[in-house]
Amino acid sequence: MSSLASLDVAGKRVFLRCDLNVPLKNGVITDDGRIRASLPTIQNLLERGASLVIGAHLGRPKGEAKPELSLLPVARKLSELLGEPVDFQTQGSAKILLLENLRFNNAETSKDDSERKVFAKELATYADLYVGDGFGAVHRKHASVYDLPALLPSAPGFLIQAEVEVLKKLTQSPVRPYGVVLGGAKVSDKIGVISNLLSKVDVMAIGGGMVFTFLAASGKEIGSSLVEKDLIPTVKELIETARSKGVTLVLPTDIVVAPEFEIDATPTLVSVNAIPQDEMGLDIGPESAAAFSTEIKKCKTVFWNGPMGVFEFPNFAHGTKVIAQALTEVQGISVVGGGDSAAAVRALGFKDSDFGYISTGGGASLEYLEGKVLPGLQALGL
Repeated sequence: MSSLASLDVAGKRVFLRCDLNVPLKNGVITDDGRIRASLPTIQNLLERGASLVIGAHLGRPKGEAKPELSLLPVARKLSELLGEPVDFQTQGSAKILLLENLRFNNAETSKDDSERKVFAKELATYADLYVGDGFGAVHRKHASVYDLPALLPSAPGFLIQAEVEVLKKLTQSPVRPYGVVLGGAKVSDKIGVISNLLSKVDVMAIGGGMVFTFLAASGKEIGSSLVEKDLIPTVKELIETARSKGVTLVLPTDIVVAPEFEIDATPTLVSVNAIPQDEMGLDIGPESAAAFSTEIKKCKTVFWNGPMGVFEFPNFAHGTKVIAQALTEVQGISVVGGGDSAAAVRALGFKDSDFGYISTGGGASLEYLEGKVLPGLQALGL
């Protein structure tokens, strides 16, 4: 495997695959964390005399050129953060060219190997070298992530190297006690990682929408809360596995409920044994948040992925904020696992430096922790 430092980039054009998949609201970037995370590699390459062609994606346009998923706002933000011009779509006089959303081309995400390879060959004509730094996409077998590195001398960027280093700390001899906090909407997204981690962790705390499938599996009435009924038998098995392996499985004892999923819905605090039939859980309660926090602060290694409630609604953000605060107080390594969790901690007023590490790739982190081979890392020899 080549390293970024070992690539001779002076006077060369480098195709840099970044993860610039930022949240947008009415064309405005609401969290530029992923763009900022790409800056060290970009600046290093420029300082060493390279010119850059940056490829990235935004959302899931499914092969259609959707104006609302254009990378134009990203080009403007990147130019602002770097303090230098960034050409967009067509090469001008700038040292940096950002291509339009790669997923506007159906071949980028095609399941057909030959279709992806044709697109990768086209992308390879833009550059002499390839640097992969889009960690949030490394779990995808996509043309710019998996096929393109095989066509050019390639190396991982600083971001991917940092992410892999942190994930190795979580999977290879983590300092104990080792705790994992999982939230988010669906338990189906986390079954694999829960199964794999139950043989590795000391503590597992479950919140977010996915907790209601756990509560239903424990025999609780959950009102109109989100539930994946078909997974109740699987979740029962996971609860039993945790018990048999001596893992402390922390579930909420109180829940903040509301009659509907609305920002101004009236919150009511109830016991998990008394969720009203016509109400839905939108956050863990303060007693649960305090209990989760206590367990987290005992740990020397903590990984957190997924908010505890609907943090975008102020009435249902308390649980997520308490968990974030607890992670800042861990006497060891605390990792915030990308996606909504990263957006949540920033939206709730925390700084990136408050945590041991903030990952840029939620799905990629989870698949790594699940023990899967990630195509983008494999392509870079990692």
